[in-house]
Amino acid sequence: MLKRSIFLSPWTFIPTLYFASGIPYVIINTVSVIFYKRMGVDNAQITLWTSFLYLPWVIKMFWGPVVDIYSTKRTWIITSQIAMFLCLVLVAFSLQLPNFFFISLVVLTLGAFISATYDIATDGFYLLALKPEQQAFFVGIRSLFYRLAIIFCSGILVFLAGKLEIYFKNIPLAWTLIIGFSSAILLIIFIFHRLILPFPDEDATHQYTAREKIPFLQIITSYFTQEKIVSILAFILLYRFGEAMLVKIASLFLLDKLEVGGLGLSTSDLGLVYGTSGVVSLILGGILGGIVISKYGLKKCIWPMALAMNLPNIFYVYMAYTQPSLTLISPLVSLEQFGYGFGFTAFSVYLMYISQGEYKTSHFAISTGIMALGMMLPGLISGYLQQAVGYPIFFILVCLFTIPGMISMLFIPLKEEANPTAR
Repeated sequence: MLKRSIFLSPWTFIPTLYFASGIPYVIINTVSVIFYKRMGVDNAQITLWTSFLYLPWVIKMFWGPVVDIYSTKRTWIITSQIAMFLCLVLVAFSLQLPNFFFISLVVLTLGAFISATYDIATDGFYLLALKPEQQAFFVGIRSLFYRLAIIFCSGILVFLAGKLEIYFKNIPLAWTLIIGFSSAILLIIFIFHRLILPFPDEDATHQYTAREKIPFLQIITSYFTQEKIVSILAFILLYRFGEAMLVKIASLFLLDKLEVGGLGLSTSDLGLVYGTSGVVSLILGGILGGIVISKYGLKKCIWPMALAMNLPNIFYVYMAYTQPSLTLISPLVSLEQFGYGFGFTAFSVYLMYISQGEYKTSHFAISTGIMALGMMLPGLISGYLQQAVGYPIFFILVCLFTIPGMISMLFIPLKEEANPTAR
């Protein structure tokens, strides 16, 4: 096939590759919580089953070598995109069926594995298609477009779904149209990539060199024999324990009726408050966190940043007890999300800090898999706990659940470095 040199600039495909990466992830892990709530599923069932959808991102490191060995990264990208399009079409259709919850969960689970595979292939393609100086330049661009996908899905799409709910007076139809619209966007991106995505020479040759024996056992052993590995694992699993409980319940709390302890927001209001201004605050917090760490170092920043992430959870305790109006809900949610973005930066940098040596890429993949497990496990029980104790007590418990993660920070290995983000 003829390679079109006009399209070889990374500007033509990096933004769309990572925008397409964000859409299915957000729909599967965030938007699904919202449309299940709007369609009458109870909190315990929503949090339990949607938390299981994190699993492919927990274990994706185990089939990463398969993506490396068989076929090219470009082929994996194209194939997974069309497969994800079909999955979203099936999800949209399933919302019209009486047993929509079971069918849509099965399809979303399949979509989660496809999306995780797409992430593996896209990151590999990024390393093969771009020169080292381009990789450094476009790391911010790819992050920007991934975050724009978050705003698009959790903000704009949710807002539009709310408007359609009112217009059609039919919640399943509104969400069928929204998920169908999302699938159409992925189809357009698939066609675009099919036509213009380059064919890097290294992508074709890498699959053959990768078929040499992969020292998988050696990689795993070297990771789990690090200094203070028990403390490291405890930190990765516990640092966001409270936030992992909160994130599954937050949108349900905002949507629930006042008489059952929620804040009674409409779907459109949720899209604006949590999915738009909240996500923008999250991004700004992350940017500021990166600037602060680069200036002062991770060791000096990790405690203040952990406090910045955990202390704003008290806002949800306040809102649960007072049920304020939208004018106060919006800034409080934004402040909490800003603190989360700021504090999460320290966590991300620490995962890079412990990814050292010959297998640092694989070690980072293992760390992010454990990180996803740390989000999945608290989410499994969050809905049952909330239903058992109510929103006010639940959010108090969330604040208390941040303490183990703070304690774990006392035991992790961390030396002062001149440039902690250089890894």
